[in-house]
Amino acid sequence: MPSVKIKKHSPDNDMTPFVDVAFLILSFFMLATKFKPEEPIEVTTPNSVSSQILPEKDAFMVSIDKEGRVFISMDNPQSRQVLIQNVNQSRGLGLGPAEIKNFVNSPTVGVPLSKLKGLLSLDQEDDATDKAFKEQEGIPCADSTGGELSYWVREALVAYSGRKLNLLIKSDNNTKYPAFKYVLSAFKVNDQNKFLLVTSPEDAPIGTSLYETRQKQIMGGDK
Repeated sequence: MPSVKIKKHSPDNDMTPFVDVAFLILSFFMLATKFKPEEPIEVTTPNSVSSQILPEKDAFMVSIDKEGRVFISMDNPQSRQVLIQNVNQSRGLGLGPAEIKNFVNSPTVGVPLSKLKGLLSLDQEDDATDKAFKEQEGIPCADSTGGELSYWVREALVAYSGRKLNLLIKSDNNTKYPAFKYVLSAFKVNDQNKFLLVTSPEDAPIGTSLYETRQKQIMGGDK
């Protein structure tokens, strides 16, 4: 008796549900993702040749633009919260939970302490808030003690009590020396004499030991 041959059919898969799920996931990320806000300060750093890599965490950075305005930022959100709570308590700013949260969510801040509450009380979804953050006047520090910047440095060190805090200075290539000097005064008042400068890296001169080291690293990475 001949065997019965079963007719083969090509599989028929309806991809419509998969496409719907893909679009739902894409829509979710588009609506839920919060893009990194634009920094209110533009700094063009000078070039330098250095073998040292800047730390990516546990950093407190002071930025100085070409007009001498000073801003502060801290990479760790938990540390930013401790920082603002310390400043709020020690300086009697009267910040509420919502204003503290806005500080934690703000990458860079640079206003006098007397105006900090007003800045942080703005609606974060309002376009006027973006304008206010971009037009910050800078932290007052134009004196031999570092002005209000010294308070921020002190409370940042307290926030990192028992841990190493990397102090960074990011200064514009056209910043006048007095503005840089006042920032150093704020560090000095807090007994901080070691810090790192943020610069734009450039290649080491050909023939130098650093150039040879980098070439060996590149050749080793190609293997």
